[in-house]
Formats: sequence, structure tokens, C-alpha cells
Amino acid sequence: MGKVAFNTVLKDDHIFRLTDDTGMLQHSRFAVPDPTFGYTTDDNARALIMALMLYEKYRSRKYLGLVYKYTSFLLNAQNENGKFRNFMSYERKWLEEEGSEDCFGRCIWAICYALSNEHTPKGVKYGLLHLLNKAMSNIPSLKSPRSKAYTIIGLARLEDKQAKNIVYGLARSLCEQYEAHRDGEWKWFENIVAYCNSIMPWSLMLAYKVTGERKFFDVARESLEFLEGVTFRYGYFKPVGCNGWYLKGGVPAEYDEQTVEACETALTYLDAYEITGNRDYLQKAKMCHAWYEGVNSKGLPLIDKESGACFDGLTEQGVNLNMGAESLVSYVISSLRISDVYASAADYGKLNMAT
Repeated sequence: MGKVAFNTVLKDDHIFRLTDDTGMLQHSRFAVPDPTFGYTTDDNARALIMALMLYEKYRSRKYLGLVYKYTSFLLNAQNENGKFRNFMSYERKWLEEEGSEDCFGRCIWAICYALSNEHTPKGVKYGLLHLLNKAMSNIPSLKSPRSKAYTIIGLARLEDKQAKNIVYGLARSLCEQYEAHRDGEWKWFENIVAYCNSIMPWSLMLAYKVTGERKFFDVARESLEFLEGVTFRYGYFKPVGCNGWYLKGGVPAEYDEQTVEACETALTYLDAYEITGNRDYLQKAKMCHAWYEGVNSKGLPLIDKESGACFDGLTEQGVNLNMGAESLVSYVISSLRISDVYASAADYGKLNMAT
């Protein structure tokens, strides 16, 4: 399967290729941006996090330009009741009045990340605070466990009493969902392991950090161990495939493996390591990121070295050669976050940005 290594040259060509005056386009046909599919708020929210991470690391003003652009997209996406539309056509026409709860949660994550980041321009923060204040009334009615989790991950970054209280309430709700579905060897929040799985234990780990509530830590650790038994069952990271997922009583789908899983699981383990000091979490994070570099079920790298793009996952036949926004942003965020942790480690190659 190969050695876990990170001698990565991170390039930003595809970031600027996918981003136009409106925001980041959703899909590409191979390496060519495909306007047919327009834009999503999901992608632009996560792209905002990516842009701030790039600016924080490299201090290039071109990344600040992206921060303004992706924030502007979020401003346009929010509707009158404080929720967020998700799908926009290439003609800048919204295709729905309201997006999913998952989209809402991802927006809260991005908004709070930017609000808590010292490098976010003050004027941008005012705009983001407007978005957050308008969205807050919708949080108590959230039903989706992923939306609750993303919202916790975001609000846990804010150092104020209201955010802490909301984190506590959402984390209790997640734990209740966990207990309702936990059964014997099945230690999960639903009767299916589907997409963006690690964010539930990740959010509870952060809730524990913020509130000190031991129950949140216990559920986070137990559910993460269960997920680890699924995704590391072959000794390397292999996310549950989206072609069937993993239903309780069934078997995990082998393919298609999605890029977002490697990123969010790496982020989960990195925060778990920083909270607990458990170096096993650090090693698991390293293995998650190595999935992009070829330490995966096909032994194939997912990175296009020419453009810095990331291929859209692993199928039974091999790499999906399209290079969309979710894959790109997931890879860049994972690279930047894990390089920070390993920057001083002797076995970690230098990460460079080609300009």
C-alpha cells in the first residue's frame, strides 16, 4: 500500500480556475470548470474556510480577495428568515427558496470560523456577524444530526456565553440521538453510516472542550472508535462508499469513496489529539490525509500535480477524473491543517505554495 508520506507541493491554479466573479463553481468536466452545474453555497462556505487558511499561511492578498468573494456569496445565499439557499444556476438564479439543514450547518461553521480568525478583515466580520445574528433563531429547530454537528463545530470557536449554551444544548440533543440508535455493537447516531460521518464525534469532542461535560467526551470517543472499526478495517483509511452506504445489519459499501470524508476525518482526529494528547489520534489523522496521496484501496493518488486539483473520489474502476469544488476544498483544507501540525516533525516534507 505504500509508506505514509507528505512530500506535497500545494498549488492553487485550480482554485482560481474554478472561482469566477460569482464564487466557486460546483463541478468540472475533467480539469475544465463546468458551468452547467452552477454553484452551491455548501462549496462556497467551505471555500471561505480554505481561503482564510491560505491567507493565514501565505499572507498573499490574492487569498483575501477570495475571502471577500466567498463571503459575498453567503450574503446573497441567506434568505429573509435567516436560512440559506444552496443551489444557484450559472445565470445567478437561485434554484430553491431554502437549502438543506446540512447546508445551514456548513454555513454556520464557515461564518464562525471566519469570525474567530484574527486575519479576517474587520469589515468582513461585520458582514458575517450580520449573517450569524439573522441565522441564530433557526438553530433550536434543527433536526439533522449533521446540521447540529456543523453548528457545534462553528459555535465552539466563539468565546461567548450564548454560543457555549447553544453548543451544550445541541450536544445534548446529539447524545440523545446517539442513545436512541445505539444497540449492541452498533454505536452510532443513526441506523446508517452515510456521508460526512466523523463530524458527529468531532462536534462532541469540541463540545466537551467548551463545556467540560464528560458525557460529550464519552460519546465522542465511543462513536469515533466504532467509525474507526469501519473505516480502518483494512489497516488504511477507507471511507464508506456512497454507492449504498452502510446500513445497520448490512456491510459497508466499498465504493465510491468521497474526498470530503478524508478531510473531515483528519480534522476530527487532529482536534481529538489536541484535546486529549493521544498520539494515536495524530497517526490516524496522518493516515486520513495519506488517502489523497495514494495510501488507499486502489493505491492511486488523487492529486493532479499540474494544477493542484483533486480528483472526485475513488470508484471501483479507479480514480474519478473530474475535479470539482468539494474535492479541491477538502484536499486543500486537509493539507493546510495537517501541515501545521507536522511542520516541525522530522518525517514531514516541506509544504510549498507555487505562486
